[in-house]
Amino acid sequence: MAQKNKLNTRVFIRLLSYWKTYKFLFFLAVATTVLLAFIGPTRPFVIKYMIDEFIRKTKDAHMLWYWTMIVIGMLLAEGLFQFISSYFSNLFAQSIIRDIRKKLMKHIMTFNIRYFDRTPVGTHVTRLVADLEAITDVFSAGMMAIIGDLLMLFIIVGWMFYLDWSLALLTLLPIPILVVATRIFARAVRKSYEQEREAVTRLNNFVNERLTGISIVQLFNRQEQELAGFREINKKHRQAHFNSIWAYSIFFPIVETLSTLSVALLLVWAGVAVSNNIDGGNTDLGTVTAFVLWIYMLYRPIRQLADKFNILQRGTVRAERVFKELDREQHIQNDGANTNVNFGTDIHFKDVYFAYNDEDWVLQDLNLNIETGSTVAFVGATGAGKTSIVNLIGRFYEFQKGTISFGDVSIAEIELSHLRRNVAFVLQDVFLFSDTIHSNITLGDPSISREQVIEAAKAVGAHDFISKLPGSYDYEVGERGGVLSVGQRQLLSFIRAYVYNPSILILDEATSSVDMESELLIQEATKKITKGRTSIVIAHRLSTIQNADKIVVLDKGKIVEVGDHQELLTHEGGYYRRLYDLQFSEMHDRTKK
Repeated sequence: MAQKNKLNTRVFIRLLSYWKTYKFLFFLAVATTVLLAFIGPTRPFVIKYMIDEFIRKTKDAHMLWYWTMIVIGMLLAEGLFQFISSYFSNLFAQSIIRDIRKKLMKHIMTFNIRYFDRTPVGTHVTRLVADLEAITDVFSAGMMAIIGDLLMLFIIVGWMFYLDWSLALLTLLPIPILVVATRIFARAVRKSYEQEREAVTRLNNFVNERLTGISIVQLFNRQEQELAGFREINKKHRQAHFNSIWAYSIFFPIVETLSTLSVALLLVWAGVAVSNNIDGGNTDLGTVTAFVLWIYMLYRPIRQLADKFNILQRGTVRAERVFKELDREQHIQNDGANTNVNFGTDIHFKDVYFAYNDEDWVLQDLNLNIETGSTVAFVGATGAGKTSIVNLIGRFYEFQKGTISFGDVSIAEIELSHLRRNVAFVLQDVFLFSDTIHSNITLGDPSISREQVIEAAKAVGAHDFISKLPGSYDYEVGERGGVLSVGQRQLLSFIRAYVYNPSILILDEATSSVDMESELLIQEATKKITKGRTSIVIAHRLSTIQNADKIVVLDKGKIVEVGDHQELLTHEGGYYRRLYDLQFSEMHDRTKK
């Protein structure tokens, strides 16, 4: 627990360091908060003075009216300062959170694919949305409010002792009980906040996965089972909120009871003092009135302090998670600075070993040369390592042993963004954003004109189907391109690769999920887009790679055969020959049926 508190203190100090960016907003919010803390407690003393001087003694109506206007002015000033404090505190908080959110999003987008393989998307959504919103409260409803409330408490107690120390002691008698109740309440609410935080993360992950995979849920008629799982998680989320509601429902009545007890003690003492002329009759109406007002001012911030400290604690816990994400070094190390690389040279793999986990090798002792301008195809069973090879070329993963180089330049020496600008991927599972066709092709790059997009679409053979859509290139494709067919989405990915004019093109199972008509279009697009550039093709359908310059056969992470189509067919009993015979015998059987 001590370590946790120390850690939270460190996180809180780190969070506070962001105030320097917006000094004006910070000082303005603090200044108005301090002024509010002084004006509020001073008002009861002014009212006491009015009662004692102009109601009980001189009965001067003119002066009473004059001082009444002063009190009204103080109330108006309080309202104005409250507005300024609230407005600029929230503006200060939102400005900081905007900066942290941008920084966090930028940082997350540099993470390697390995990290995303292990971390649910809902976790990142929670960090970027819910966690940062909780941090906002640290500055707006937490820190500023606590500063104002604590200062107000000291000023109120100071006024009380200045006016009548014996009455002050009497009215503060219930405070120790309140302190104990506040500590118990704070622990209960803190625990409920932690439960709520965990429940929100589970809820986000569950909802995100089920809605993303809704087609699978419906296809296998899993609606009731998934709904049952959702009810269970939602029940725990409700229970976490209920625990905090339970704590509040007990704590607030205790505070009201104790504040009423303070007022009762004050009135009883005042009545006894006046009737028996105790304390020289100094306990007069003005003093009693001031103390009653101070008591309500005293208990209100004490009641709220417990909640605000919990807001501070909750925000600090959320900040700890955000900073942990910001400090995470899961991105590919971009130590390379070389941007003067000739990608029109051979790609060399020398003694490459790669594993996703420890030394469970996916690729072993890989030695390969991919000649510039050639088309190289990788074939093999699922898990043989085909996709791993192309992921290493794009540096989505880091290999553990060996070297990969372009000519005589090691891939690690190349500046990462420069490398990826020269390598384009056409994947089996095409991802399209919920945007227009034009935006999905250019990915927001303003240097790519509409004319270039149309020219690329014509070259790929997709212009006709795009032109027939409502809005043509401005047609909204829906979430993940759901309104388009698989073949149409695949063609858009070819156009996307074409307009970026990469030096190296990688086609990963680009025709495995499309119909025969779309496959013919994609094969034609493949011929055009691979012409004149180094191309790497991964395919299960051997019919799509028969014209490749080189076919590399993989088995369990090792190269077992290399050659062109005709050469590999001559290897009786070879891996490629068996795979070819199996596929084409199946096609022959289907044709006969």
